[in-house]
Amino acid sequence: MRAIVQDRFGPAEVLRLAEQPLPEIRPTDLLVRVRAVGVNRADILQREGAYAGQHFGESALLGLELAGEVVAIGAAVTDIMLGDRVMAIVGGGAYAEYARVDRAMAIKLPDGLSLVAAAGVMESFVTALEAVHHLADVRAGQSVLVHAAAGGIGSACVQVAAALGAQVLATAGAARLGDVQAIGAHQLFDYRADDWEAGVKTATAGAGVDAVIDFVGGAYLAPNLRSLKPGGTLVQVGILSGAAEATIPLNLLLHNHLRLQGTVMKSRDPAEKRAMIERFAALALPLFAAGQLKPLIHATHPLEEAAEAHRLMEAGGGFGKIVLTVD
Repeated sequence: MRAIVQDRFGPAEVLRLAEQPLPEIRPTDLLVRVRAVGVNRADILQREGAYAGQHFGESALLGLELAGEVVAIGAAVTDIMLGDRVMAIVGGGAYAEYARVDRAMAIKLPDGLSLVAAAGVMESFVTALEAVHHLADVRAGQSVLVHAAAGGIGSACVQVAAALGAQVLATAGAARLGDVQAIGAHQLFDYRADDWEAGVKTATAGAGVDAVIDFVGGAYLAPNLRSLKPGGTLVQVGILSGAAEATIPLNLLLHNHLRLQGTVMKSRDPAEKRAMIERFAALALPLFAAGQLKPLIHATHPLEEAAEAHRLMEAGGGFGKIVLTVD
């Protein structure tokens, strides 16, 4: 089969198309003919060597989410048929024509969802649901601040929070503020030009928000905590700033009984990932069926242009997911 490989860590140019052996499935696996692949920030970090060669899964190939058709079924799988269309999270291996998928990590496509659109669902919306609903426990009538709200996962967080009935405040680049508002944000801040911390205080009459979902890290940590109301929760999903070290105002954390929760999909063990998928299927699939959640696709590239897709993500400024299509 054709797959994207790399011989060394480095820039996008290290990615190339090559022949690789077909994955062998186990009793609880599916073999999926990949039709579309979601590109994620973790793919770039893995390509650059940020994980020091670890791939936290079952394949050293890039790719954490996919959509396609089932072409082989493990002996222990009884609820999937050949030809079924599925979307799935994988522990690597999606940048290929075929991928091995743990049955518990795959979901049949809802009616009306295309394979390309489905490739932009799992990593973004499973992570968003975990951050907004499961960890921050956002409920109707509460308020939540979402940073990097024009990105693949950030935009999913906005949609999830809005669907749960929360007031959504969001930061994004000036060119994307209208797009973020269109998917459910009530108050928008240009992260380059606006003082979003002051804006949050004004928008909440000084009370602060119930939750903050942050992908930036670094210098955002202290103002995020200052933007929370007593008892609030900051969920740290990423470190787009690259600044892993930050000063925590512990007096504020203690006095206001705040919670700081970190989460990342890639390093979770299989049991945790399966539980996340179950929660996603129970809550989010009905919202997709009702049209309250919609995958957002910024651009598509064929598999052989994986390097170009990575450069596009690194350049930033997009709205929604970048998807690789597999001919």
